[in-house]
Formats: sequence, C-alpha cells, structure tokens
Amino acid sequence: MPVYPSPEDLERLLKAVAGGDVSAESAAATVGSWLGRSDDVWPDHGRPERTGEPEVVLATGKTPAQCAEAVAALHGGSSPVLVTRADAEHAAAVRGVVPDADYDEAARLVVVPAGEQRAGTPGTVAVATGGTGDLPVARECAGVLGAFGVEVRMVTDVGVTGVHRTLAAARTLTDTDVVVAVAGMEGTLPTVLAGLVSQPVVAVPTSVGYGASFGGVAALLTMLSSCAPGVSVVNIDNGFGAAMVARRILRTRGGAG
Repeated sequence: MPVYPSPEDLERLLKAVAGGDVSAESAAATVGSWLGRSDDVWPDHGRPERTGEPEVVLATGKTPAQCAEAVAALHGGSSPVLVTRADAEHAAAVRGVVPDADYDEAARLVVVPAGEQRAGTPGTVAVATGGTGDLPVARECAGVLGAFGVEVRMVTDVGVTGVHRTLAAARTLTDTDVVVAVAGMEGTLPTVLAGLVSQPVVAVPTSVGYGASFGGVAALLTMLSSCAPGVSVVNIDNGFGAAMVARRILRTRGGAG
C-alpha cells in the first residue's frame, strides 16, 4: 500500500518546490510514490470512497508480473482484490505476492481476501444458467459476489427448452433479492424469469451457441429487446459486470458497503 502524506508533508514539498530546493520532476516522483504509481501501474486507492467499489484488475493484455504488481499495490485494505480473465500464469504470479489468493480456473477469477475483515454485503443473489455451458460466466459472477460476502444461490441448467425446469427454478427464487440470468443461444431465460418473479433481473448473454448466434450477439439483442419489465442487460460473457450491478442493488437497498 502507498504511504499517504500528511497535509504538513504536502505543504513542505510545495514550499520546497517554490523555494527552488526541489525540482518539479523530483516532486512529481515523490507524489507518484505517495499514490503508488509505477511505470506500468497506477492504482486507484480512492475508488472505494467514491463509488463503494474497489479497483479490479483485468488480466487481459497484462503480463503476469504486471498483474502481481497491481495486486501488491491494492492489497491490504478493507476490500478484496479481484483479478478477472486470469490464466494459470497470472494466478501463479499473484500467489507469489499473496499466497492465500484463490483461483477459479473455470471462472478465470483470482480473489485476494481483504486485508481487514468487514461485514459482507447483506442480501441473496440467485445466479441462474440456461445451460451447463454457461457455467464459466456464472461462476465468475458468483465468485465476485462471494468475494464481497454476498450470499449466492446457484441454479444451473434451467433453460427454457425444458420449460418445466425454468418454472420449477422460478419457484425457488422468491426469497432472493436479485436474480442474475446467464444464457446463450437465443437468450430468452431472463425474459421468462422476469415474467415469473418480482426481483430485478440482471441478464448476461453468453457466447455459447451455434453459428447464427454470432458469438452471443443474438442473445444480447434478445435480452435488450425483452418485453418483460425489470430486466437490465450487461455485455456478452460479462459475469463480473452482472455481479457488480447486483451488488449495487443490494448496497442501495441495504445501505451497507
């Protein structure tokens, strides 16, 4: 974690620059060290105070070393550190910095527990999948929610082709607070669930499907065109985004971080 300056430290630095004792370049380097900035990483330590959510590390496009550096800079506070879209090499590098980091290979998610214990976000989120092929995205969603102490109920393989399964699943969701519906193919699961339950439904299109599904675009358009009220839609395969939407709903309702 960076060492934050006191107001007196900042005043002394500014006076030194004004008096010509410290160059602007040196002062900038000092401020950068206070912020935890390096050549490749500039962590946003103020994000939890602004938004209620910590910065999350996206592994895509980053080397394992860069991911580890980012985790080292963010770890130690009251929020977990998450690395999404991580492969085994990313996870190994992070564990070199924080040995107790947990890695879900299917979800491609690394979770580093918070350095300070705090109460979890109150509420229950149901994560329902249309098919077993949607599980990696659903597990990413569930893993992110679980990292923040949200109670998660997984309901798998309840796609509308076997509508009796969908109807049976809907009856088990009445005591949850938010429903996340994860589906590929034609993407009708969120609409059916939103027509059966009163909770807000977060729809996650997945890239599961045959040629005309266009890598999830068909499911995305179906969900965006839903005739059922109360459905919000995130991007294709974005289990992380769905989890954060659900958590914000819970935080707003429960008044907790």
